[in-house]
Amino acid sequence: MSKIYYIMGKSATGKDTIYKNLLKLWPKFKTIVPYTTRPSRQGERDGVEYFFTSPERLEEWKSSGKIIELRTYDTVMGPWSYFTVDDGQFETEQDEAFLMIGTPEAYKKMCRYFGQKRIVPLYIEVPDGERLMRAVERESTQNPPNYREVCRRYLADEDDFSEENLAGLGINKRFLNRDIESCLSEILSDIRALEAQALETKEEASAQAVRSEPKEQASK
Repeated sequence: MSKIYYIMGKSATGKDTIYKNLLKLWPKFKTIVPYTTRPSRQGERDGVEYFFTSPERLEEWKSSGKIIELRTYDTVMGPWSYFTVDDGQFETEQDEAFLMIGTPEAYKKMCRYFGQKRIVPLYIEVPDGERLMRAVERESTQNPPNYREVCRRYLADEDDFSEENLAGLGINKRFLNRDIESCLSEILSDIRALEAQALETKEEASAQAVRSEPKEQASK
C-alpha cells in the first residue's frame, strides 16, 4: 500500500517551502490538497496550497460523512477551519506516494483513518527565536499585516507541538530547517530508503506468490 508522507511543524518553520521543493525533487509524489475556510493569503492559489471554501460547504460535507479530519481555530478574525475531505483524491490505481501538510491532531486522525503504518511523519523544526522572526517578517508582506494573529499562532504552537504530544504520536525524528538544502537532502534520503524498502517488500511478496502457485495447483 502506498505511503502518505505527512509534513508537520510549528508556524514559520518553512513547511510550505519544503513541500513545494519535495514535489519538484520527487516527481512521483501525488498531492492531496486540503480545504480551509480562512481567506487566502497573498500569493496563494485556490486548489494549490488549499481549496478555499465556505463554512456552509463544510457543513454539507459533514452531513454527508465526507470529512476525514477537521480542525477549527478561534482566531482574531473569527473561526477558521482546516480539513481533509474524502473527495476522490486518495484513489489511485498505482502504488503512488502521497505528500501532505498538517497538524499533530490531523496526523493523529489520518493515522486512525488509514492506519499508522501507512503514514510517515516529516516533522520540521526551527529554533523558536528564529521562527518568530521569520513569522513577523512574513506577516509584514500582508496587506494589512495582522501581528496579533502571529502571536496567537506562536503561543498555540507551544501546546500543539509540546514534547508530550509529539511523544504520544510516536514522532521521534526531527528535520532541522536552518538550511533548506541540508534539510531537503536529509528528508529525501529517508524517503528513498523507505520507498526502496517498500518496493523490495512488494517484489518479495510477488515472488513468494509465484513460488507457491505450483504447490497449490499440485494439491488440487
